[in-house]
Amino acid sequence: MSGSLSVSSIVGATREHVSCSLGDEAAILNLKNSVYYGLNPVGARVWNLVQQERTVAEIRKVLVDEYDVEARRCEQDLLDLLEKLREQGLIEVREGQQQPAE
Repeated sequence: MSGSLSVSSIVGATREHVSCSLGDEAAILNLKNSVYYGLNPVGARVWNLVQQERTVAEIRKVLVDEYDVEARRCEQDLLDLLEKLREQGLIEVREGQQQPAE
């Protein structure tokens, strides 16, 4: 497992899950521990984005463009969510190249 998450971290969903959309929300079943997780509409959007590897900065940009949210607040909430997903074994994280500060 990688160290701390940052905007330069590259994240992607693991293969040990199944998920589906429930309207604007998402349900995920972790096949390793048989636990279900539910995500609200914004969490479901993040889940959709991590189906392909992306940097945290790329995901943040999509969310800032799509939602009425300030970039710093979005980044902190995104990092918190991604850390929870990593702790539950739903995403993998690797370190990418450093991004310039915004």
